[in-house]
Amino acid sequence: MILLDLVLMFIIAYTFGFLYYGLYRNITARFQRRFGPPVYQSFVDSIKFFLKEDSTSHGWMFYLGPIIMMSGAVMTLFFIPLFNTGESFKGLSEYGNLFLVLYLLVLGPLGNALGVGVGGNPFGVMGVTRGLTRLFALEMPFYIAVIAIMSLSGSADITTIATEQTTMNAIIYPLLFIGALFSFIGMMGQSPFDVVGAPVEVYSGPASEFSGKFLALLMSQSAIFTFAKLVLMVDLFLGGASGFIELITKTFILFLFVIAFGSLYGRFKTPQSVDFLLKVPTIISIVGLILATWSS
Repeated sequence: MILLDLVLMFIIAYTFGFLYYGLYRNITARFQRRFGPPVYQSFVDSIKFFLKEDSTSHGWMFYLGPIIMMSGAVMTLFFIPLFNTGESFKGLSEYGNLFLVLYLLVLGPLGNALGVGVGGNPFGVMGVTRGLTRLFALEMPFYIAVIAIMSLSGSADITTIATEQTTMNAIIYPLLFIGALFSFIGMMGQSPFDVVGAPVEVYSGPASEFSGKFLALLMSQSAIFTFAKLVLMVDLFLGGASGFIELITKTFILFLFVIAFGSLYGRFKTPQSVDFLLKVPTIISIVGLILATWSS
């Protein structure tokens, strides 16, 4: 039963992750008054790259990086329940809590740094350096908000947090939600915090040296990770979901907000991004934590 759950969760995340990425490319194109590629194009590209040979190699660590990133994305997905009711699509969530998920979220940047670092491509190194510089500032407001939610719920179990929301945490604790949302926009790679793979400025960022199967792995982990992070935000702040329709509706609305926000605002420079994240959303999360603790 658990194995079937894991396989189905992987298929759902892979499918909807690429669907959302296709919609992202089209919606962003419309914001820029142009037409994007077909919605299914990214999925087709990933399959095509899996069938191609690699054009370059920089040693075993170069290949290990995307594998670590993919492992982190898949394991993060498996420890986040898709639904807050029933026994299906719980994955491994009963064997790990929110602390484990927060730890797994760091595997992506770690794998990225390990793989790209041995490649020597200046665009890749520049992207990784920017990402690691921004990492602490990006995580700070999110961690404060999430720890506050765990404390207020009296549990680190994601299913329990989602189930006990008779009124969504985003409504009860709006400042915590806003603080986490700023971080979430950056985690999704959207402006104004998209300093890692910034288009044109650092070419294609850390992925510039990868090709073939390992480029397909990077595309696949990005799609799966995107869906996993959306589900995590829904579970923590939007009351979770009791079925597929509710899950897709909530994740899509959240996803639409993120890409609309990113399309409207220009990209920060790396120091500006760090400075903003350490001041505005971090302070909002701290104030939200104080008010929530005082009111409870």
